[in-house]
Amino acid sequence: MFSKEDYDDWKIRMQAHLAAQDDDMWSVITDGTIKIMKENTSIAISAGAPEWVEKRRYEYTTEEKKKSNLDNVARDM
Repeated sequence: MFSKEDYDDWKIRMQAHLAAQDDDMWSVITDGTIKIMKENTSIAISAGAPEWVEKRRYEYTTEEKKKSNLDNVARDM
């Protein structure tokens, strides 16, 4: 049974388990869902750095779909 006395050991094992599934898994847990971004080509870039906007789901590549789903995978585990 899980108890607060065993938390430190559980946390290390869980981090290792999640990292074994995907390198970005722990960052999804600590930082939140990965947002898939693209350069905004609909506006003129005047001062150097491009503006980034979130991609729509239908624009995702297969790899981007996997990354965007990591939050669900972590919750399932």
